[in-house]
Amino acid sequence: MTNKKFPEVWDLESVFTGGSNSEELRIQLDRIQVELEELQNAVSSIVAEDAKSILNVLELMKEVYINMGQAGSFVSCLQAQDMTDKKASLLRGEISSLAANFAPIKLQFQQVLSGIEEEKWTDLLTTEELSQFNFTLNEWRDETKLKLSEQEENIISALKVDGYNAWGEMYDLLISDIKIPFTIDGEEKELSVGQANNLSSHPDATVRQAAYEALEKTWTEKEEFFAKTLNHIAGFRLATYKKRGWDSVLQEPLQTNRMQPETIDAMWGAITDHKAPFVEYLKRKAELLNTSTMDWFNLDAPITASTETISYQEGAAFVIKNFGRFGKKLETFATNAIENGWIEAENRPNKRPGGFCTGLPLTKESRIFMTYSGTMSNVATLAHELGHAFHSYALRPIHTLNTGYAMGVAETASTFAEMIVADAAVQEANSVDEKIALLEDKIQRSVAFFMNIHARFLFETRFYEERKEGIVPAQRLNEIMEEAQKEAYAGALNVAHPHFWASKLHFYMTSVPFYNFPYTFGYLFSLSIYAKAKEEGSSFEDKYIALLQDTAVMSVEDLAMKHLGEDITEKAFWEKGIRICEQDVEQFLELTTQKG
Repeated sequence: MTNKKFPEVWDLESVFTGGSNSEELRIQLDRIQVELEELQNAVSSIVAEDAKSILNVLELMKEVYINMGQAGSFVSCLQAQDMTDKKASLLRGEISSLAANFAPIKLQFQQVLSGIEEEKWTDLLTTEELSQFNFTLNEWRDETKLKLSEQEENIISALKVDGYNAWGEMYDLLISDIKIPFTIDGEEKELSVGQANNLSSHPDATVRQAAYEALEKTWTEKEEFFAKTLNHIAGFRLATYKKRGWDSVLQEPLQTNRMQPETIDAMWGAITDHKAPFVEYLKRKAELLNTSTMDWFNLDAPITASTETISYQEGAAFVIKNFGRFGKKLETFATNAIENGWIEAENRPNKRPGGFCTGLPLTKESRIFMTYSGTMSNVATLAHELGHAFHSYALRPIHTLNTGYAMGVAETASTFAEMIVADAAVQEANSVDEKIALLEDKIQRSVAFFMNIHARFLFETRFYEERKEGIVPAQRLNEIMEEAQKEAYAGALNVAHPHFWASKLHFYMTSVPFYNFPYTFGYLFSLSIYAKAKEEGSSFEDKYIALLQDTAVMSVEDLAMKHLGEDITEKAFWEKGIRICEQDVEQFLELTTQKG
């Protein structure tokens, strides 16, 4: 037990004082509007073939990114910590409007860049002013060629505010309105969705099943609202894609992830070929729980009586200690983040479900949101989100316009940090029961990435294909989801979660489409990095930071080749990572068999 008292509620006052009534935030938002006007003037008067004129626009754009990012992250934190904060929702709408105003200015700039003749363009990228932006500017120029005219794209951006983005905000409103009546330990409570979800790991099977049924009842009652929201988000996307002439619904997520189709095909192909060990694990877990089948509400069930509650203080200290075994910079960073109130961990009502890390680019900090309830899974989440924050920390010396890393590599740093803690927990186990429990916690993450995330990918892919033909009703959404889960879990799942499409925020995020496969990519990609880290010890930390600093300036294929010497368009690369996960299953099966 640590004597250090870490804060469990984050510090937002040091960002902007006054919460959603902050005068400082009001000044910041007004400043962004002025900066947008200055940026618009600079773009309108740009000398297209003059490097200094282009650099001036880039520096003005950097200021907008930083200030808008600071304000946007702060408001996201306000909304997450208290879903009843109506002023925060209004502020979110205002920031969405500012972002919509920025989009056409950026597009106009990209159009200017795309109009420069190839020979002159090549010369410009060799100048002292622009050479550091080579990858970013080329990417922006190429993106323009895939889009509509400036006028048409401006119309789309304007319509997003009260259309596309508004439906995403509607989801947050719907979730915040949900209160689930639930009796536990003889006490009647009203739980948020996040609190009800946390009961999925409760040691009492009747509580787990009752929580699942209470949630399913709620989703069923609200399914038409969620179905309408999801259909209109997808409809807006598909209408935009059709206008641009994009045939594949994966074009945008692959482009956003700087990934080739061959890479994602190789990854899912390798996973599909190697699901048998994880099916065996699920069957064995069902036996240990004295049930004949594996059901959704038992996926997160603890399987040993030795599973103890870990206080936030203990969990945070454990993360810091084991980060230190990897590298001093990661340890120092995590200590600073935890001690200085970057983390919102308190378990209380009205918080948004789930967890996230958001960057504050102006103050060069991060804030981490989660609801800590005392499980090893919570400790892993803390490590995961600190990994995201460390990625931002590693990029601090890099120019802001060269820090827009893709989603897949965003999940690399987080899952890498998670692995450090998970491995350490298994190694430090004090008993066979504890070792089994901790091994199982690791395997649960593999199941999540190889099966749960696969189900999300299958669902979204199939839903979007059906949505092209018209509105997909709630009942059909349930069917698509259940079919995807049964397939992704390779027949190992009996009772599924048909309303998962309604419960998962990621399906409703308008900033990023198909936010599912990046998690699995990051998990397996980070396994290769982790293997190298274990081989090289603490000397690897600087190489790791160098890799993170390259994540925004090259494709994932080039990143892997440069830093790992691997071709990730081949199944063989992904099978190496899967094999590491299979070893956890083998050890789990051996220990649980010996224990009887």
